[in-house]
Amino acid sequence: MALSEEQAYLIESFRVYVEDAVVADDRYGSVARHDREDDSTLALRFEAGAKCWFEVSVRPTVPQVRVSFLTNDRWKSEEIEQAIQDSGDSMEKFVGVGFEEAGLDWGAPPVEHDRQGDEFFFFATPLELEELGDLERQEIRNKVVRMLEGYLVAFGSAIVTDE
Repeated sequence: MALSEEQAYLIESFRVYVEDAVVADDRYGSVARHDREDDSTLALRFEAGAKCWFEVSVRPTVPQVRVSFLTNDRWKSEEIEQAIQDSGDSMEKFVGVGFEEAGLDWGAPPVEHDRQGDEFFFFATPLELEELGDLERQEIRNKVVRMLEGYLVAFGSAIVTDE
C-alpha cells in the first residue's frame, strides 16, 4: 500500500510530535524508526534498556495507533507476565494503573500480549481512529503521549539495563 502525500504528511507530523514530546525525558532512550516496506505499520521505537523498547506505531489502513512494550528476550517477557500475575491485577488493570499515574483516565484499556513473528514479545494497547486525519487532533496526540508514559510507568520497574 502506497501512502498518499497527505497520509504521509499526517503520519510524519504525528511522529514528530510524539518524538518532540519525549525528547527531553531521559527515561526514554534513543528513538529509531521501524517502518514496514509496504507502509502498513510505521513505528517509532524508543530504547528502554537491554533488549527492551517502547513503541508507538501507526497502522494507516486500520486506522489505528498502537502503544507497546517490546522485548526480544523470552525470559524478560516471562518475568513481566509473572510480575503482572503477582500484582493480582489483570493485564488490563496493570496497564490501566500506569495510565492513571500518567494522567490518563482509562482504567482497563485493552492489552494484547503475543509474539510478533520469531523476533518480539509484546504488550500493546490499540487506539482506534475514526479516520487517519484524527492524527492531527490535539486530544489524540495528547492521549498517545499519555499512553506512552503509562506504559513506561507500568513496565518501567521490569526494565533493567545490563551493565
